[in-house]
Amino acid sequence: MQLLKVADIAVQVSYKPIKNVHLSVHPPDGRVTISSPEHIALDKLKVYLLTKLQWIRKERKKIITQPRETEKLYITRESHYLFGKRYLLKITYSVKGTKVLLHHSTIEILLPKPFDAIAKQKALHKWYRQQLALKLDALVDKWRRIIGVNPSGYTIRTMKTKWGSCSDKSGRLNFNLELVKKPIECIEYIVVHELMHFLRRHHDKDFIALMNQYLPNWQLRKKNLNELPV
Repeated sequence: MQLLKVADIAVQVSYKPIKNVHLSVHPPDGRVTISSPEHIALDKLKVYLLTKLQWIRKERKKIITQPRETEKLYITRESHYLFGKRYLLKITYSVKGTKVLLHHSTIEILLPKPFDAIAKQKALHKWYRQQLALKLDALVDKWRRIIGVNPSGYTIRTMKTKWGSCSDKSGRLNFNLELVKKPIECIEYIVVHELMHFLRRHHDKDFIALMNQYLPNWQLRKKNLNELPV
């Protein structure tokens, strides 16, 4: 991967065995990438990027100014999200160990003293991971059957710049833990997107055609996901 500077913007350049140039601006930090056929020289790519500079700036501004979640203190009545729904946090002292309970409008963390924000965050994230895994188990199994692919498994990770990814070598999927806060239809879009990479490695016209075939409203789901607070 090479780095190309266009005006004040750094662009990551990848040469791949593809037919067309693919330019992308990625949430949550506005990272810019371009995938290019191997025969196109860097100077020609720079000219192309200059013609797209206004579009790049517009997309980066949209992403960078996207609403952000405030830093969490993990205190009672603080807002937290699960699958697109807002809940109020409740912290309860317990002598029976650490546990997280979901109620109608609250997420309750029960834990022994002494506890601090790190202990509360650790308990909530462990529970978040379990909740997301339950949804992913069902969605991955559903869509691998529909699409006709067989991933070797998946991992839930903390990821700074991606909602998901897949490994060519291991056939394993990776999903961002932050997805647990997003609506189910957005999580489903990411699952389908990553599984589709088993059929088409790159985001070319064939990849888009397959997405249109299997999940016709995927672009709306993508838009909704990228407009939610990060």
